[in-house]
Amino acid sequence: MTRPRPPADPAADRLLRAPVFVLSPVRSGSTLLRVLLNSHSRIHAPHELHVRRIAVTLTTDPVRQAMEAAGHRTSDIEHILWDRLLHRELVRRGKEVLVDKTPSNVFAHRRITTCWPDARFVFLLRHPASIARSWHEADPRARPMDEAVRHTLQYMRHLEEARRRHEGIDVRYERLVDDTEGELRRLCAWLGVEYEPAMVRYGDKEHGDFVKGIGDWRDKIRSGRVQPGRPLPAPGEVPEALREIAVAWGYL
Repeated sequence: MTRPRPPADPAADRLLRAPVFVLSPVRSGSTLLRVLLNSHSRIHAPHELHVRRIAVTLTTDPVRQAMEAAGHRTSDIEHILWDRLLHRELVRRGKEVLVDKTPSNVFAHRRITTCWPDARFVFLLRHPASIARSWHEADPRARPMDEAVRHTLQYMRHLEEARRRHEGIDVRYERLVDDTEGELRRLCAWLGVEYEPAMVRYGDKEHGDFVKGIGDWRDKIRSGRVQPGRPLPAPGEVPEALREIAVAWGYL
């Protein structure tokens, strides 16, 4: 497969301008951040869209010949499709800023910036031990703690790689729930929009159904109001495998 490449003609090949991607591990509060942002009159933050998993197949020699003659690789066509899907989401809501928060995008941050060279990133951080514990508690039988640590650490490592590679803004889950207005004001300033007090009361707005597989669906997010976070783990409670990332993120 040929290497994905940036748009040959950004003005013609991209409809979406400066899309925003929340990069985070699972169980980091990304659905909460989504609905808070989606409550803004100018920001549309849909449920997880998983566009990186949308692929194009050219099934015949004539279509492959036609696309080659038009200057398109398969990945070019995928990028056009991704862009069209996200742009459609934005236009249908009549808003100006598109925010996608699919956690698995941490594994595709390089492809995202290839598709949208003007992409912006919000890095959503949470205490690594809290992430693993939350993932474990969501299904303790299927996800023993050791497995939860291993699984969530993959997300954390890719997120840290993205933080080192790309410019963006850090948002900490703990601050988001402790000082929601303050964090939203800071984030709105970075996004270039005015803070709106209604953002905090996300339960007053329509955000679609909370469905497993495309976001959080549990009682806390369904409550319509920001819930307190759990106490931070003591240093001795942090699994050894998570200590390095906890140091990098300033939790140890």
